Amino acid sequence: MATIAETRPLVELSNVRHFYGKGHGQMLVLDDVDLTLNENEIVGLLGRSGSGKSTLLRSIAGLLRPSEGDVRFVLGEDGNTPSVSMVFQTFALFPWLTFLQNVELGLEAQRVPAEQRRTRALAAIDLIGLDGFENAYPKELSGGMRQRVGLARALVVDPSLLLMDEPFSALDVLTAETLRTDLLDLWCEGRMPIKSILIVTHNIEEAVLMCDRILVFSSNPGRVAAEIKVDLPQPRDRLDPAFRALVDDIYARMTARAAPEPARDGLFPGTGIAMVLPDVSTDALSGLIEEVDAAPFDGRASMADLADELQLEVDELFPMAETLQLLRLADLSSGDFTLTPPARRYAIADVDQRTAIFAQALLAHVPLAQHIRRILDERPGHTAPARRFRDELEDHMSPDYAAETLRTVTHWGRYAEIFAYDEGADQFSLDDPS
Repeated sequence: MATIAETRPLVELSNVRHFYGKGHGQMLVLDDVDLTLNENEIVGLLGRSGSGKSTLLRSIAGLLRPSEGDVRFVLGEDGNTPSVSMVFQTFALFPWLTFLQNVELGLEAQRVPAEQRRTRALAAIDLIGLDGFENAYPKELSGGMRQRVGLARALVVDPSLLLMDEPFSALDVLTAETLRTDLLDLWCEGRMPIKSILIVTHNIEEAVLMCDRILVFSSNPGRVAAEIKVDLPQPRDRLDPAFRALVDDIYARMTARAAPEPARDGLFPGTGIAMVLPDVSTDALSGLIEEVDAAPFDGRASMADLADELQLEVDELFPMAETLQLLRLADLSSGDFTLTPPARRYAIADVDQRTAIFAQALLAHVPLAQHIRRILDERPGHTAPARRFRDELEDHMSPDYAAETLRTVTHWGRYAEIFAYDEGADQFSLDDPS
C-alpha cells in the first residue's frame, strides 16, 4: 500500500455545512467539515447517529447538495473527473431482476452495449466470488450474497471512489466478518478498479480493522473531532495488543467528549425541557446496570470490553451509557463506564425499590419529566393533553425529534410511576402514580 504522502487527492471538501428542516425546527447536522480523500487509502467515518456521516457521504456522492461549502473532485492525470459508486446498508436490489441484471444496471444507465455489459458484469461477479448465481433472484440469496451483489454493481462501473454506508450492519456477525475480510483481500491485492474507499461505520473495531485513517465525528452538529492514522499492517489481528490499545484509545476519545458540562450534560442536544432524549428503553438500561454490576466487572468496565461482551456497536451502547450518565446512575469518562452508588443499589433492589430509585433520578435530572409532573400537579383535574408538550418541544426541535423525545420521556415516566399516559386520549394524568 502506498502511503498518504505519496498519493494524489481525489476529493476535497471545505467548510461543508448542512441543515435539515426550516424555521424553529431547523437542525444543523454538519458544521464546517474539511476533508481530503486521497488515492490508495481506506478512510472511515466513525460516530454516532446524528453526527452527519451519512449526510456527508451522500454529499460526496452527489445525492445531496450541502447547504454551504464545497465538494470538489480533483482531475486525474488523464484529465478526467473521478467517478463514484455507492454501496448501501439495505442492499437496494430490484427484486424482479436477476443477480446479473442488477449488476448490469449502472452500465445500462451509461448506455454501454449489451454484450459489453454482460462481459463486464460477469467479470465483476467472478471477482466477488458468486459465479453460478447469475440467474438467481434476490429472494433466493442470503443477506451476505445480496450485499455482494451490491458490491459487484458498484464495482462494475470502474469507479475511482467507492462509498460504503454501513455496508455490513444489516448482516449477522459471521457473514459480516467474511465479507469484510474478502473486501480487504481484494483491496490489498489490488484486484479492484477503485482508487479509494470511504466507509461509514458505527463499529470501532471495524474501523480499526479496515481503515488507514479514521475520522471521529462528534454529534449535534457533526464535526470532525479527531483524525487518527492507523499504521498497523494488514491483515490486522483483533487480539494484537496494539490493535486493542487503539480501540481503547478511540473509546476514550469519544467518552471524553461526552463528559458532563455545567450548563448541560453534554450528552444530547438542547437544554432544559428542549433536551432531545434518545429512544432507550428502561429494560436496556436495567440490563446494562445488571451486566456491569456483576462479575467480572463489579461496577466498572471499559467501553471496549462492554461492546465485546454485549456485541453492541457505538450507536447501541453509547446512548444507553450516556442516558445512565444523564440520570447520574453512571459516570462515563476516558473510555470507562462506572456505576454510581444508586445504580449499585438498583442492581440488587426489588421491583418497587427500583421504581423509586429511577423516579428520583428522573425527576432530579430530566427537566421535561419534571415539567410534565409539575403541570399535572398544578392542574385541578391532574390531566394535560400530550399535544401541549409536543407543541412546546416543536418550538425548539423538529417534529420528529419532538415526537421521539416525548415518546421516550413517556416511557421513562410510566416506568417510574411519576405519571400515567392514555394513548387513546393522548393525555397525561396522575391516575396511576401513588
